[in-house]
Amino acid sequence: QVQLVESGGGSVQAGGSLRLSCVASGYSFSTHFMAWFRQAPGLEREGIAGIEHGGITRYAESVAGRFTISRDNAANTLYLQMHSLKVEDTAIYYCAAARFRPLWWTGAQGYNLWGQGTQVTVSS
Repeated sequence: QVQLVESGGGSVQAGGSLRLSCVASGYSFSTHFMAWFRQAPGLEREGIAGIEHGGITRYAESVAGRFTISRDNAANTLYLQMHSLKVEDTAIYYCAAARFRPLWWTGAQGYNLWGQGTQVTVSS
């Protein structure tokens, strides 16, 4: 069964940190481009961090310098380390997989596998 399962979300004060995990199963995790998306109420789902199977990373401007995406191919796990969290980072966070890096990697339509999401709430 193909599955992506996120964990690690929660509530934190502004300036705090959280680490999200996404465990993959049922497909070849190590060969896929992986990404983290988030969706705040009333807004579109946006890609914020992506990582190639070999480890090359990409970030949206809104999180660059604060968030770090990483992967452990042996453990089929994707991570998102988040520091200096802001109120505007509040959203549901999703991991996603694509067999090849989409031309527009921040667009949700390029991905065929999605997790169920984990809520991150940042308070002032």
